[in-house]
Amino acid sequence: MFKGYKLGAISFRWNYKDLIALGSEQFDSYGKKVKSSLDSFLLVDGSLDASKIIDTWFPGIDAHVFISHSHQDNDDVLALAGWLKKHFGINSFIDSCIWGYGKDLIKQLDDKYNEIEPNLYSYPEVINSATHVSMMLSSALNVMIDKTECLIFYRTPNSIQPFGSNNTTHSPWIYSEIAFSSTVRLNKPPRVQLLEEKTKMLHEQKDHLEKAQVLRYTVNDKHLKKLDVETLQNWRLSHVKTSGPLKALDTLYELTFPLKDDRPRILG
Repeated sequence: MFKGYKLGAISFRWNYKDLIALGSEQFDSYGKKVKSSLDSFLLVDGSLDASKIIDTWFPGIDAHVFISHSHQDNDDVLALAGWLKKHFGINSFIDSCIWGYGKDLIKQLDDKYNEIEPNLYSYPEVINSATHVSMMLSSALNVMIDKTECLIFYRTPNSIQPFGSNNTTHSPWIYSEIAFSSTVRLNKPPRVQLLEEKTKMLHEQKDHLEKAQVLRYTVNDKHLKKLDVETLQNWRLSHVKTSGPLKALDTLYELTFPLKDDRPRILG
């Protein structure tokens, strides 16, 4: 992650449904990668390959922006993802893309391993499977926050509620995501690093020039002839274009340094 933002509730004045549809395309494309049967993760000893489950159910997805939100704001967040895609080509990762599947995975685990009889489950084992899935999910979300360049927290009354002097949330996922975003490593994109290097170089050059300007030299330019706009205009009008550059300079000299005529003058 490089930058993080919190965004208050927003209203989309036009094409709200179209933006939701565009955002849903990204959401649905992620969903197609998950929900594999647990049988595909069985190891030879009858246990499950947890790492493979994480990679399949909670896959790493190439995205520019991670959007953290309350499930109650799902339509707004889908519209936001659609707006980012429509205007900037930005791909968004919506956190519910993966935590929404946590319950489905827990149900599969319970049905396969923890059901004592139809609709009756072992409570300790149910808690155990839920703990495992929550750890998998938390790990996958942290990887995505670290991987994406920008995090946007859609901060609405559905996600944050004041309680006394504090801001609180009922969502363990929002709490976990925002807490992790405050400690995750700062990962500068290569283009930002290059820009900073160029900017630093320019500042160093400027500092060098400013330091060099502490010295002063006295300049005597009295020997130089003053040119003005009127002289330049006269030069342009007096010069014959076909005469060439050297003749042009001669014309300038004649205008600015007229030859002295020392011949005796005859009065008559």
